[in-house]
Parts: sequence; C-alpha cells; structure tokens
Amino acid sequence: MHMRALVVDPGAPGSLRLGTAAEPHPSPGQAVIEVRHVSLNRGEVAFAGSRPPGTVHGYDAAGVVVQAAQDGTGPAAGVRVAAFGAGAWAERMAVDTTAVAEVPEQVDLADAAALPMAGVTALRTLRSRPILGRRVLVTGAAGGVGRYAVQLAALGGAHVIASVGSAERADGLAALGAHEVVVGLEGVDRPVDLILDNVGGPQLVAAWDLLAPGGSLRNIGWASGEPAVFAPYSLLSLGPPKTMSTFGDVRDVGPDLATLLDLVAAGRLSPEVDWRGSWQRVTEAAQALLDRRIAGKAVLDLDLDPAA
Repeated sequence: MHMRALVVDPGAPGSLRLGTAAEPHPSPGQAVIEVRHVSLNRGEVAFAGSRPPGTVHGYDAAGVVVQAAQDGTGPAAGVRVAAFGAGAWAERMAVDTTAVAEVPEQVDLADAAALPMAGVTALRTLRSRPILGRRVLVTGAAGGVGRYAVQLAALGGAHVIASVGSAERADGLAALGAHEVVVGLEGVDRPVDLILDNVGGPQLVAAWDLLAPGGSLRNIGWASGEPAVFAPYSLLSLGPPKTMSTFGDVRDVGPDLATLLDLVAAGRLSPEVDWRGSWQRVTEAAQALLDRRIAGKAVLDLDLDPAA
C-alpha cells in the first residue's frame, strides 16, 4: 500500500514534490501517526537535493496517533501529538515514542508542528549553561531557531541581544523579549557570555571576538553558506577559557518537546508561524524560506481528502 508524501526529486523545483511512498512499518517502540501538519526548516529545504530520490523528507510533524507502539510505551491511539523523526512529511509516519509529546488541548496542531527541531535546538542549546543575568547573543534571530531562542533566553532571565541580517528582519523581536536588536553585530560594544550562532561565516569570526573570557559560542546553523576564516592566534584567549562547539543533540526529544508545548499552552512561548498553506504549495513555501521572506516558521497543512 502507498500513501501521499513529500519526496525528494532532484528535477523538481526545490528538489521536493508531492508524490507517493510506501506505508511506514513501525518497530515495536514506534507509534504510527496520522499527520495533519508539518513544518519546514531552512536547512532541510536547502539540502533536500542531496538525499536519494524518492526519500520521504522532513522531521517535524503533528497529528493523531492511529497505532500505539507494540511495546506499550508512548501515547495511546487517538491522542494528539507533536513528533520529531525522519520521514515526517507524509500522510503517516512511524516515530520513536521517545520523540513524541502529547499536545495540550489549548494548542493548535499546526502550532505544535512548528516546534520540534527549531524549538528543541534552542531549548537544549540555552540549557547547556546558566543564563540568568548573563548576556546572550542570538545571531540569525529572525529565523525559526532564532525566534525561539530569543523567547527562551528572555524567559531564562538573560539580557538578550538579537542579531538580524537587515532592518526589515528585526520586526517583532523586541516584543518577543529581545533587549537589543542589531543588524549584523553593529552596536554590540560589550562582551557577551553566550552566543547562539545560526549564521556562520565571517560573522561567526566577528562574534568570537565579542565573547567574554569563560564564555561559550554554540554554532547551530550556517545560513551564510560562507567559510569562517580565523587569523593565526585569534582563538587564543587569556584567562578563563572561551569555548566554541556545535550543538545538535536531538535524541529522545519527547520531554523537551512537552516542555515547549506547555509553554505555548500557558501563553509564554509563541510558535511564530509566519507562513501556512497546503502541502501542495511546498515549492512556494520552500522558496520563501530560502529567500528569507519568512520570519519564524513555515507550516504545511496536509489535505487528508485524496480528491482535494
């Protein structure tokens, strides 16, 4: 049997098209979800063409459990959930029960679909060190991860500096909790304690120079597509060591996803869905992401009626 899915097609615009794929075959520790909404992440779109043709793409989804896990773990059939797992952009997905969370009744499933990859990345990166009273710089702050990071850092008691690529991309960030909003790094004239870098390239090099002794830079994206070239000895820091690392741990995300959903339900975290439409418009949504015309997240609604 087959189902409809967004599959990789190098010949299609954006390397994605609405096609068909085989039904998922869950392992004992996986639930099967009838997917209602999916969200796109810019990196997924940018690198779709590098995956084998016919691959069901994507990781973020929300829907209803139609088959509980055979091993008895996870939610029962009929429960609304958000999920993170490979092959999410399809009518049905099999996902580890450690990577799902029940969606509170106050939260729309479309908003829930926007959370998994971007929200968990922001949450786990910020939680990697104390931020209360610290200066936190978020680069690429207008994107999906960036807008969540600004909100969560503010909730954690940090002084938040949001860096964007242009003045037009600054809209709404102060309302989300940013104490300062800057274009590039212009105007950041005091050291910062933690940097969440979504940009890479020359801006990462410049951001390193702003890091206080004992501070940490976490590279979690590379939107610039440009190399980062450090001058000789520029990484040398006297005093408490400065550190730079990647941060992309997305194992067993269920509890953290539940935390994010609870924050949304309480009105303390905005899902920041800036674009929403039918999954038949995937090419339009993907191009808008690549062109940076979306501030926050893009969500696609599945047309469950095959005749739609």
